[in-house]
Amino acid sequence: MAKKLSNVITLVIVFAILVTGTSSELMRRAQHINKEGLALIERFEGFSPNFYKDPVGIKTIGYGHAYHVNDCSKIRPPISRAEGEALLKKDLARFEKCVESLTRVKLNSNQFSALCSFTFNIGCGAYQKSTLRRKLNAGDTKGASLEYRKWVYGGGKPLPGLVKRR
Repeated sequence: MAKKLSNVITLVIVFAILVTGTSSELMRRAQHINKEGLALIERFEGFSPNFYKDPVGIKTIGYGHAYHVNDCSKIRPPISRAEGEALLKKDLARFEKCVESLTRVKLNSNQFSALCSFTFNIGCGAYQKSTLRRKLNAGDTKGASLEYRKWVYGGGKPLPGLVKRR
């Protein structure tokens, strides 16, 4: 009976892997931005407890939580840093999924976090169309890293914050 139960469990595990992908793909998909990546975003975005317009005119609050992308109707400023970080983590879940689904090479924790920070800043659609992503997926890590410095423009002009961030 125990052997039969063990065989059933094994079949269920094998079926789950076949349906969802290989075990290494499952591990890769489990990545999340690390605490250093989160701290990097918080430092470059800065914190605002009230709504403000960013350098290109986007209404924002907290650590870069964009009003036009998110439902902010329930946010009552001023917000605390903890509330701002909670909004950021919720926002980042979308960008983690974006990076996971569009990046075909293995990334270490710092690489993954850097790409999530970058994608949080430029958007998933821009990352999808980027030469940076194409080069990275082709195995050209050095070429991909050189692409970062091209992403310093906002409203058609270089922004000092983006120059520093890249």
